Amino acid sequence: MRIAVFPGSFDPITKGHESIVRRAIPLFDQIIIAIGENADKRHLFSLSHRKQWIEQTFSDCPQIKTEIYTGLTVDFCKKIGANFILRGLRTAADFEFERAIGQVNKELHSDIETIFLLTAPEHSFISSSIVRDVFINHGDTSLLIPQKITLTL
Repeated sequence: MRIAVFPGSFDPITKGHESIVRRAIPLFDQIIIAIGENADKRHLFSLSHRKQWIEQTFSDCPQIKTEIYTGLTVDFCKKIGANFILRGLRTAADFEFERAIGQVNKELHSDIETIFLLTAPEHSFISSSIVRDVFINHGDTSLLIPQKITLTL
C-alpha cells in the first residue's frame, strides 16, 4: 500500500494545500494530512479547528485521513507505515528549504521518499501566513481557503 504523509501546521489550510492533496490522490492509496504539533510555535487557530477544517475540506475523499503528531515527520511516517512524504513547492526558496529537509530525512530513514508537487500557478501566491494576515485585518479570505470552511477563532 502506498501511503503518503502531507505534513504541515495548516494554520489554516489553504486552497494551495487542497490542490496539492487532490492532485496527489491518484499517486497514493492513502494520504495522511499530518498536523504537526509544536509547543514552541504559536498558532493563530486552535488545533481542533485546523483538524476540523481539513476533515471538512476532504469529506468527499475516503482515502484522505487527518492525524496530529509530534516529533520528526520521518518518525511519524515509520510509526504509521508510510513510505512517502508529500510536499508542495511554490517558489525556488521553497525548493531549497524542502530539498535540505528531504535529504536529512533520507539519511534518517532511507526507505522514505520525499515527493514534490509544484503548486498550481493560480495558488502560488497563497500561504497560510498571508491568509492569517488577511483574516486578522478583517479581509475576505474566501479566495484563499477551501470552499467548505469558514475561519473562526
